[in-house]
Amino acid sequence: MKYDCLIIDDEKLLADSTSEYFNLFGVKTAVAYNASECLEFFSENTAKLLLLDINLEDSSGFKLCKKLREKTDIPILFISARTSDDDKIIALNIGGDDYIQKPYSLGVLLAKVKVVLKRFGQSTDTKYSDGRLTVDFDAKQVFVDGVAAKLTSLEFKLLSYLIKNENKVIPKQELFEEVWEDKFTGDGTLNVHIRKIREVIEKNPSSPKYIITIWGDGYKFIGGKQ
Repeated sequence: MKYDCLIIDDEKLLADSTSEYFNLFGVKTAVAYNASECLEFFSENTAKLLLLDINLEDSSGFKLCKKLREKTDIPILFISARTSDDDKIIALNIGGDDYIQKPYSLGVLLAKVKVVLKRFGQSTDTKYSDGRLTVDFDAKQVFVDGVAAKLTSLEFKLLSYLIKNENKVIPKQELFEEVWEDKFTGDGTLNVHIRKIREVIEKNPSSPKYIITIWGDGYKFIGGKQ
């Protein structure tokens, strides 16, 4: 599965509460309680960002970071109760992107995580493909069953934004601000564009499988061949 964030921390109560809080606010988060579980996680899953505690029961965060950096360059934010400046220097020198002190405010931490995800995560994938639907973000092309499909520039931008936030509920207001860059765009305009996209990519636009309406909230793109 694809996650936005993986928390690696052997303080289970803190890790679980942080994960629950992140998920509540749309940041899809998983938890590993030690280095072994972290490595096992990446055998079947992906994450866009790591929150890594320095002190782990079966290893140190420093050692785990070095091992991870052999295979991935995703952002790693160190979290620790230590106050030593030496720890901060080591963390940043071995590939950490920031050093966060415990105890931390969940709201402040969530805001930092969202900033990092936005900065590092938007351009990591240049193409979406599931065997039926292919979207080339750089070339701005859409193919359905191998046949080129026509979307307007705005429709392509809307579809791309939903795909890049796959399996997350995107509020209408966020789409107005991020796609239209106009927070005063109306629901009717958005609904018309969603309907046109569905007519192009869905087998049955009246019973969509890719772009799902979450009543009262917004829309969600469901990945995988439909």
